[in-house]
Amino acid sequence: MLSIETHTATPWPDTLDWDARAAEAAAAALALTPFASLADAAPLVEIAVRLTDDIEVQALNRDFRGKDKPTNVLSFPQVQDDLLEGLANSDDGEILLGDIVLARETCMREAEEKGVSVVDHATHLIIHGTLHLVGYDHMDDASATAMEALEVKALASLGIANPYADQD
Repeated sequence: MLSIETHTATPWPDTLDWDARAAEAAAAALALTPFASLADAAPLVEIAVRLTDDIEVQALNRDFRGKDKPTNVLSFPQVQDDLLEGLANSDDGEILLGDIVLARETCMREAEEKGVSVVDHATHLIIHGTLHLVGYDHMDDASATAMEALEVKALASLGIANPYADQD
């Protein structure tokens, strides 16, 4: 069973049920991967989503990635890629798939620049982060194209437009 634990460390737009939105986004992303069965697995499969600010994300980015600047989203996988396939058959009671951390000010600025709502942009970033937790990356053009295609499909399933459409 998939469980999304959301923690809001700093004020985000409060008109939204962020727990529900994060759960929808993560489930939509996971459903399109070979690891879709984790959503219904016997062990509790947990993803932690932290909604925080640029200051915290900059510190994490500096400490874990060597980049002393804020970024929109960070993902911290807790399961090695080669162990992901066997998780659905695990008899462990609980598996932490990983953590996703979003930076409020960066997300708000990017949403405004793109002309989209903060909610839609944050949803995109949670989907993006979830895909990172199950081994997807964008280190080369082929990987980036594959990952973006999954993001677009997951977003469409939630009624959100393709965020890459204006880049073509």
